[in-house]
Amino acid sequence: MNHDHGTLEELEDLLKLSGGMVISYSGGLDSAFLACVAHEVTGGQEHCVILDSPLVPRRTIKEAKDRADSFGIPCEVVPFPILEDEEFLKNPASRCYLCKKRGARILRKKAKEYGLGEVMDGVNYSDYQEYRPGIKASDEEGITHPLALCRLTKPVIRELAKERAYPFWDLPSSPCLATRIPYGDEISIPDLKRIEEAEEFLVCAGFPIVRVRVHRDLARIEVPGDDIASLFENRDSITKKMRELGFFYCTVDLEGFRSGSMDREILPGGRTSGRKT
Repeated sequence: MNHDHGTLEELEDLLKLSGGMVISYSGGLDSAFLACVAHEVTGGQEHCVILDSPLVPRRTIKEAKDRADSFGIPCEVVPFPILEDEEFLKNPASRCYLCKKRGARILRKKAKEYGLGEVMDGVNYSDYQEYRPGIKASDEEGITHPLALCRLTKPVIRELAKERAYPFWDLPSSPCLATRIPYGDEISIPDLKRIEEAEEFLVCAGFPIVRVRVHRDLARIEVPGDDIASLFENRDSITKKMRELGFFYCTVDLEGFRSGSMDREILPGGRTSGRKT
């Protein structure tokens, strides 16, 4: 790949030539941007598919579907039984690879049902600078990454979405709930539910960018540095909620919110990956 930034025109040309596609759609900035551009240039030949599992908060599923509906983009929510995969539940460092591999096969099956030849996702050019084992799995399954192919980085996509007045241009990243659990600690539905409920509580309390990392009976809360003081001001209600959810201990990470903090355990030198997890 070249290191110069691509253009929207390149993306539009690529999508026009596709003849229609299934888009792996989460409703986040990248996949929503791809879906909207595809809708505008292909005349409705796109079909979005949301893979629905307990890894995804209910709020995220609803907002993603509503977002597609507001643009008139066909969108189907498809059950994704990833928690039936025993190897995935063990939460190895290859977790994302296993998930994307299984998800890609469902997407290809849906494309066949719709009579469409291509499956695309929202992987962007910036993602290649981060720890993203899922990209390899998607490549192996023949998933196309048009944003990355057109050298569109995350900041460029955000700016283009803003220029086009897409209301989701400033959406924060919202990765799957398994990213809150340390590698090697088993993934369970009860843990996923309490992570979702804890983060939903904090979002409603005025912390839109938040992660509740689970270390067995301890909840480690990450918010941007400027919001840490507010957490302490609300510590009584937050602690009460965390105890209701089964956490014996509730801590605030003094480093604040940072991308890929759970990847520190597996990357050289303990660095974080740079990804929005």
